[in-house]
Amino acid sequence: MSLEAAVGLQRGTLDLDVELSVGSSGVVVLLGPNAAGKTTLLRALAGLVPLERGRVSLDGVVLEDSAAGLRVPTEKRPVGVVFQDYLLFPHMTALENVAFGLRSRGASRTAARERALALLDTMGLVDMAAAKPRALSGGQAQRVALARALATDPRLLLLDEPLSAMDAGARAELRRGLSRHLAEYEGTCLVITHDPIEAMTLGDQLVVLEAGRVVQAGSPEELSSHPRSRYVADMLGLNLYRGRSEGGTVTLPSGRRLVAADPMPDAADVFAVIPPRAVALHRVLPEGSPRNVWKGVVEDLDIVGNHVRAHVSGDLPIIAEVTPGAVASMHLDDGGPVYVAVKAVEVEVYEA
Repeated sequence: MSLEAAVGLQRGTLDLDVELSVGSSGVVVLLGPNAAGKTTLLRALAGLVPLERGRVSLDGVVLEDSAAGLRVPTEKRPVGVVFQDYLLFPHMTALENVAFGLRSRGASRTAARERALALLDTMGLVDMAAAKPRALSGGQAQRVALARALATDPRLLLLDEPLSAMDAGARAELRRGLSRHLAEYEGTCLVITHDPIEAMTLGDQLVVLEAGRVVQAGSPEELSSHPRSRYVADMLGLNLYRGRSEGGTVTLPSGRRLVAADPMPDAADVFAVIPPRAVALHRVLPEGSPRNVWKGVVEDLDIVGNHVRAHVSGDLPIIAEVTPGAVASMHLDDGGPVYVAVKAVEVEVYEA
């Protein structure tokens, strides 16, 4: 099973132009900032928004082709959707919600009921079969919505921000449950999220969408090691710069140079990545071996676990990860000027 899609359409200021190739093994997570076009893409794949240009095929069967004038109606597509707010029918019980798709496709009441009960049992909700949506917790509503989407045995399963309605305390547990259920699904699965933790824990493959375009795709490990956009670097908590390699240094648009230890291609556009943990801050000019030293100003501090992230402005803004002890000893909470030092061996460079 596989999804092949080229989706082109305009919605207000959004110009969506995306190509996707998704296999049937594992879960693909589509992530990106707000207004990147994630939900619009999902609605287009489900047939809820017609393509202006492009083509969508699933398991070799064409669902839509704008050039050929072909478009399979939404209700006839083998697609299951879990919407962000679940959209359960409020007047129906959990059992009736799950059975709805089967009944609308001609299944008998008995067959639809048996299938719905079996799915609710799989979700651990058989005792809530007679409950209406208002009596369900957020996690229970999510599982009912997932069961409803799976009831018709869709070959493509689309989930739009499946955990966004959950509070932070419940999200981790529900994420584990959702991951377990998706692992048992045998079709093609695409999950949309803007949350990097959800993306990294749910996805076998990640596709990053920004301003209607795919900017990077790969495994979580590939994105972590070689981010290719500021959004991806920020999501991973890395400092990312783009410049041009010249004689063992990276020249940035500002004119500042970064020295790296590893060899790099000459006269090439490159990315340079510096982990925050590799950034040292000093109140006086440091002695010793750092090859990269510049002045900056501490603008803000964020507590992250047992470390503090210092946001340093200047001609080369950077984030440094320091200990609470360093904050206290250097009085970083007072802000002010600092020297930034980064060893050449800590600067990773790769082609843009």
